[in-house]
Amino acid sequence: MGLTIAVTRERREGETRCAVTPDTVKALIKLGAVVTVEAGTGAGSYIPDADYAAAGATVAADTRSTLEGADIVLKVRGPTAQETSALKPGAIVLAMLDAYREKETVQALSGANVTAFAMEFVPRITRAQVMDVLSSQANLAGYRAVIEAAAAYGKGFPMMMTAAGTVAPAKVFVMGVGVAGLQAIATARRLGAVVSATDVRPATKEQVESLGAKFLAVEDDEFKNAQTAGGYAKPMSPEYQAKQAVLTGEHIRKQDIVITTALIPGRAAPVLITADQVATMKPGSVIVDLAIENGGNVEGGRLNEVVTTPNGVQIVGHANLPGRIAADASALYARNLSAFVGLLIRDGVLALDLEDEILKAAVVTHGGAVVHEGVRG
Repeated sequence: MGLTIAVTRERREGETRCAVTPDTVKALIKLGAVVTVEAGTGAGSYIPDADYAAAGATVAADTRSTLEGADIVLKVRGPTAQETSALKPGAIVLAMLDAYREKETVQALSGANVTAFAMEFVPRITRAQVMDVLSSQANLAGYRAVIEAAAAYGKGFPMMMTAAGTVAPAKVFVMGVGVAGLQAIATARRLGAVVSATDVRPATKEQVESLGAKFLAVEDDEFKNAQTAGGYAKPMSPEYQAKQAVLTGEHIRKQDIVITTALIPGRAAPVLITADQVATMKPGSVIVDLAIENGGNVEGGRLNEVVTTPNGVQIVGHANLPGRIAADASALYARNLSAFVGLLIRDGVLALDLEDEILKAAVVTHGGAVVHEGVRG
């Protein structure tokens, strides 16, 4: 039968994305694979089963028949226990495993003798840009965060001059200027808001200003050295955090909308806005917390809820914002996976080279063991 690639329907609550599109089915077939897709896989992204079939995939009726004999399995989230039990030993799984938190899933994959790659661990190097799921999904999350904020906010974003008077523009403050933050800035600016942003990484100042937003930070010596070699923010000292809190606290009080995006890999999300700071904001203000699934950047926020505080501030805690723009999120993620699969196949057969720097960084389980140091520890 040759090399087989299987894609199952996502079963995690609230997950609307899928791991393959008709376009990537064609790309995978060109690599020499036979592709099987479980019925209903694309439903949340408005992709009918017939479109997969037209692209050359076999549409299977259920999970077990989809996974039977599969060499490579593509997922959005980590496989369920039912899916893992149906995998053959030596199969390869590609997914956003959330490996630091989903320890049971990782252990199950190890016990099933599956080689599992966590797509969130793909290194941010030039050669791997096309496989960078964190960037592709964060970009859409930043866009969607502004749309959610606009929906919750009871006023308009742009300045509007009318015969009945002038409507002032909304003031938007973005905290954390990674991929999501930059897209949030750009989107808020397009909608006509007055935008400011902050980040502990000095390299972001120029990026923020290039988008027409104002940069806000305590620019001391610690700030100048606050970025890792991989481009992530370092944890800051309590002293710096205190100084930054004073500066941002005064700024937050004047804002209509705040969007928080700060994440540190392998750790709980840092608290950027305290309950006391929320209490200083105007009634009708909105906070969108993109880090809510990792504990949240905002005190008082709750996962999958919109909390209205006693002073009338809404804290939006929707999980999986990319899943709220599922068709585009699936298209980008599927391309990320398709590019990664290209590293695993040579001349139509599996050629697993765990010395390749991308595969080495992303592999979590192999040979019946958890092999990623950060996850294993």
